[in-house]
Amino acid sequence: MQEIDTLIIGSGAAGLSAAICLSRAGQKVLVLEQHYVPGGWCHSFFLNGQRFSPGVHYIGMIEKGESTAELYEGLGIANDLTFFRMNPKGYEHVHIGDNKFEMPAGKDNLYESLAVRFPHEKKGLKKYLDMVHAVSQQLQFIVKMRGFWDNLTVPYRTRYLGKYGLFSLKKVINWFVKDPLLQKVLNSQCGDHGLPPAMASFPLHCAVMDHYFNGGYYPMGGGAGIVKAMTKAITRNGGEVRVKQKVKRILLEQSGKNKRAVGVELESGEVIKAKRIISNADPNKTFLGMVGEENLSEKLRKRISKTRYSVTSLLFFLTVDMDVRAAGMDSGNIWMLKDLDVDEIYKKMTAADILSDDEFPGLFISCPTLKDPPSFNGRYHNIEVVTFIDYEVFKKFSGEGGNQTPEYLAMKKRISEKMLNSLEKILPGIREKVVQMDLGTPITNEYYINSTGGNAYGTEKTFNQSGPFSFPAKSEIENLYLCGASILAHGVAGAANSGVKTAATILKCHASDLLKHDASQNITIFDAEDSSEWSEHIRQKVKDKKARFKEVEVGA
Repeated sequence: MQEIDTLIIGSGAAGLSAAICLSRAGQKVLVLEQHYVPGGWCHSFFLNGQRFSPGVHYIGMIEKGESTAELYEGLGIANDLTFFRMNPKGYEHVHIGDNKFEMPAGKDNLYESLAVRFPHEKKGLKKYLDMVHAVSQQLQFIVKMRGFWDNLTVPYRTRYLGKYGLFSLKKVINWFVKDPLLQKVLNSQCGDHGLPPAMASFPLHCAVMDHYFNGGYYPMGGGAGIVKAMTKAITRNGGEVRVKQKVKRILLEQSGKNKRAVGVELESGEVIKAKRIISNADPNKTFLGMVGEENLSEKLRKRISKTRYSVTSLLFFLTVDMDVRAAGMDSGNIWMLKDLDVDEIYKKMTAADILSDDEFPGLFISCPTLKDPPSFNGRYHNIEVVTFIDYEVFKKFSGEGGNQTPEYLAMKKRISEKMLNSLEKILPGIREKVVQMDLGTPITNEYYINSTGGNAYGTEKTFNQSGPFSFPAKSEIENLYLCGASILAHGVAGAANSGVKTAATILKCHASDLLKHDASQNITIFDAEDSSEWSEHIRQKVKDKKARFKEVEVGA
């Protein structure tokens, strides 16, 4: 590359989708990633040959005609993607105390399932689920609207969003649903945005719930399967993705009264010039870390000082020599919550002393070797466990992502034991079946993802920091743009859409112009629970995985 049109800092879903759109438009695009693999939160890693994906646990709207499918088709990567449909009878299982509930695919199926358990709430439950879907659809309309007619009819076509959009999830659900236990079930997916009901914006929660109404899907190859398809498209378009390239600062030049981004300087000292820069890092890392506070306007400095970031996380990775399916697990995720008010659970999760109890008040548990059958070697299953905590708990260990002190390692060991205590409730006897385990902390997130405070979802998704109040794609610095979870929406699909939006801003077009329908693009979907319709290719992959593992066992 002799002359770079757009240099993108960070290879998360947003940075990669922006790179696809811009390179396809004829630009010379270079993506720089500080990690040794691309993908950001979408990357996968291996522990002794066992694959884990820390940020991709399920994705919705993958069927033909649905929004995520249209996104991948429009990016030209659908043909390179295979997804497994998670258990349609319960793509999520909600455990609240001793009560267990299924979240089946299909809004009507969800209603029927919960109506049987809560017959006294039938009327309110139906209205609530219909309202969640309506508000989510109206949010999508606003994103897609263009032209005179859309603007003229927007008040009518977004009337429910206008009626409920300013309220918290807690306030709105209280109007429709009175049973506290049913409220907890419906609020279990708060974990997908990281805010308790009292703080969560109702429209945001609607978007999350509606995204999964038709079920959950898991990519073959884990998160890396999506990253591979995206980087392949970038390379095909003439772009380039480089890893182990940490940006030290964004280079600026004075342009009249304004400053203009002209390139970057790497930690290695290398300088790379470009016509424009897109940062897939969060606003703090971008403006304070790479641009420099002294180069910002007073208005932007104030905004950044007031910006709050989402919760951070503990991620527990295990390989077990155990028949987890026989023990009751399937391809559906598990939300394991104590029988407390969900707001109270979040308070306990983010308390200063996270080791005061023997178990965690809330966990998200999944088994990628059940969600992605070709990844199972016939003996060992992988389990991923997530819970949220306050970054302050780990702040004293900041900077220990590479060299870890005995105190930090002792903290990780104590937390791992507490995780196992909680997992025993789901998989009795698991402690004796552990082959290997590792714990990712907020410090791990900082080190590998380079996120402020190890945040999981970018900026905190309260009302005044989401939707139209998110950071804009175009910054106040000429030729410097942003993309990612703090710009349009979080999650795998939300972040990817933000990359498309940023590319559209640069190309001076509408995002929909960059996602044209292509009838030749189709995502391949199989059922994780039913092998009868698997293709011969998938069957062979499953056989090959098991055969290779047996060879290793015999050789050992």
